[in-house]
Amino acid sequence: MRLTPKLKGASIGASFALALAAAVVSAPTASATPALPAPVPCNTTGPCWHPALNTSWNWVLSAVPNAPYRNVQMYDVDGFNATASNVSSLHNAGIKAVCYISAGSYEDWRSDASQFSSSILGKSNGWPGEKWLDIRDVQNQNSVLRSIMDARLDMCRSKGFDMVELDNVDGYTNRTGFPLTAADQAYYNATLANDSHARGMTVLQKNDNEQIPTLQPYFDGALNEQCNQYKECTTAQTGGSYGLDQYVAAGKPVFQAEYKLSTSSFCPTDNVNNFNGVQFALNLDDSVFQPCR
Repeated sequence: MRLTPKLKGASIGASFALALAAAVVSAPTASATPALPAPVPCNTTGPCWHPALNTSWNWVLSAVPNAPYRNVQMYDVDGFNATASNVSSLHNAGIKAVCYISAGSYEDWRSDASQFSSSILGKSNGWPGEKWLDIRDVQNQNSVLRSIMDARLDMCRSKGFDMVELDNVDGYTNRTGFPLTAADQAYYNATLANDSHARGMTVLQKNDNEQIPTLQPYFDGALNEQCNQYKECTTAQTGGSYGLDQYVAAGKPVFQAEYKLSTSSFCPTDNVNNFNGVQFALNLDDSVFQPCR
C-alpha cells in the first residue's frame, strides 16, 4: 500500500529541485551514472492503451476487487494478487487494468522475495516487511535487480494488464541506506519505463515529482498522492521547476489521490488543472471513493 512516508513536510524546495535536475545532466565522471537511455515507444509488440486526459479510475490494493465494479474506465490493482481471470473480468466489464508493483522496495511477503540479494536491501521504508532497494544495481551489465523487475513486468503482461504502476521510485529523496542520486533514480525509472513499453504496456510515473521534466518523455501519465495537501501539484506552486501540469500539457493524464482533504477543498483545483482527482481511504480498500468528476 502506497503512501511512501515523507521526510519533508511538503515538497523539496525549488532550488534543491534544480540541483537534482543538474545532477541528472552532469554526474561526476569518477563513478558517473550512465546516460539515460533513449525513450522506447510503446508500440513494439502491438497497439498500447493510452488513456485520455479525462479518464475515470479506481485504486484498490488491500484486496482484489470483484464485480460489480464501480462505473469507471480504469482500475489500479495489485499485480501479484490479481489473477489473469481478475484482469479478464475487468476487461469484460469494459475497464482497463493497471498492474501495481513496487519497483523501489523489497517486500518480504512476495513470491520472489528470496531472489533479492541482501547486498541490495537497505533501510525500512516505513511499512512492515519493506526495505528500500539499491537501485544502482540496475546499472550493472548482468543486474539481478533488473531481472527481478523484468520478471514482474512479464507477470503483468502474462495476466493481460494494460498499464503498469511502478511504486516507490523516489528512494533518492529518502533515507535508504544507500547514497542514491537523482541521476541514479532517473536512470532506474527510465529503464523500467522502457522495459514496460517493450512488453506492450503503458506506464505511470508514481510521485517523484521533482524529476517530471526529465521523466515525462518516458512515461504515459502520472499517478500522485496528496499533491494538493503538500501544495506541489503545478509548476507555479513549485517555483517554476516541475509540476504535474507538465504531463497534462504533453497530452498525458494525471491520476491524483487525496486522503485527508475533503473533495470540496481539492476537487475544484484538480478540475481546473484537468487532473483525475479522487478521495480514497488511506489503505485503498475501496471503502472511500469520491471522484471529482
